[in-house]
Amino acid sequence: MRYFWTFFWSFLLVEMLAYVVSSMSGATFDYAAAAVVSLVVSILIIVLAAVVPNQPVEKH
Repeated sequence: MRYFWTFFWSFLLVEMLAYVVSSMSGATFDYAAAAVVSLVVSILIIVLAAVVPNQPVEKH
């Protein structure tokens, strides 16, 4: 379920960001390109969450 929500929120946020940036720059909004970028962002977030340790570091 966490993979679904990761993809869902990254999809919404990247689409929104692409729309706002394309509007501000005067370019056309490309839905497909933003969807591909959101998929890449989702994969990066999932990989980053798997790599970062979840346990606190012991003090020596």
